[in-house]
Amino acid sequence: MKYLDEFSNPELARRLLERIRSATSRRWAIMEVCGGQTHSIIRHGIDQLLPDRIEMIHGPGCPVCVTPLEVIDKALEIAAQPGVIFCSFGDMLRVPGSHKDLFRIKSEGGDVRVVYSPLDALQVAKANPDRQVVFFGIGFETTAPANAMTVYQAKRLGIPNFSLLVSHVLVPPAIAAIMESPDCRVQAFLAAGHVCTVMGTGEYPPLAEKYRVPMVVTGFEPLDILEGIRRTVEQLEAGRHEVENAYPRAVAAEGNPAAKAMLEDVFEVTDRAWRGIGVIPRSGWRLSDEYREYDAEHRFRVGDLHTAESSVCRSGEVLQGLIKPHECSAFGTLCTPRNPLGATMVSSEGACAAYYLYRRLDLPAEVAHA
Repeated sequence: MKYLDEFSNPELARRLLERIRSATSRRWAIMEVCGGQTHSIIRHGIDQLLPDRIEMIHGPGCPVCVTPLEVIDKALEIAAQPGVIFCSFGDMLRVPGSHKDLFRIKSEGGDVRVVYSPLDALQVAKANPDRQVVFFGIGFETTAPANAMTVYQAKRLGIPNFSLLVSHVLVPPAIAAIMESPDCRVQAFLAAGHVCTVMGTGEYPPLAEKYRVPMVVTGFEPLDILEGIRRTVEQLEAGRHEVENAYPRAVAAEGNPAAKAMLEDVFEVTDRAWRGIGVIPRSGWRLSDEYREYDAEHRFRVGDLHTAESSVCRSGEVLQGLIKPHECSAFGTLCTPRNPLGATMVSSEGACAAYYLYRRLDLPAEVAHA
């Protein structure tokens, strides 16, 4: 409760907004990388309170949203097999694959279960030694340590019927890919605080220097975000491009050494496909050779499954910050949270879901007035 009150103080917010207005003399485009930050910005109307010269661009930092369609289809194929218990966090169950989602697999008789931790899935495997138990391991550096620990524990305890379907992606290569896009308009970044609690800030100075963009590590409460924007604007106005930590109560420069050691042991860096964006070199993790036997993709022989993204859904452009969600013609019409075309409308961190929930006036006129 302390932080909910302390970092949502209206008077302090007004002071920060005034400092941002006073510092802003030019137009600036700032990307918040994290989907949690996007929801906070839209929910609290922060982008509408900022000076008109500051544009917030929503980045690809929603783990559900960037999980590619082919990985969803691999999950669906595994979950539909007899003798499999497929475990996942709840927000993945409604993400559409090519033809169905995990809820449909469950309704058709598949044993699909919502768990709250990968270690819960490991307990399911221990309790069901005659079944294959798979956990859907998605996300950025934030969720990866828990998944790595679970695989480590499965090996240490000798639980052979557990495996992990891995779709972990890394933030720094995505930032590089965004900056190297010919359509990029991003001039600065609010870096995701929870990623940096694990990995620290050491990977960001080379990116800030190479692309000459400020990067400010930022939290998720309204004052966190406003302070991050203030620091970013002051850097932009001064022509600086440095990494600043505006989230010191949670982030240390070195990150979490124990978590990083576990990641280094269990995973290895690999190329990864991002939904709607494509393959980004060395932008993800897979299980290392020592733990490959726990890789569900290999165990169930679905590694060669490839699919095509929807031609109607423009979530890839949303994830790259090229368009705002309501600029997609399907937004709020063909694509809604009840009948989503893409993951950005499903996830609790998706930009499309945030616009739908908090900005109904941005719907097409015939929908907004229905």
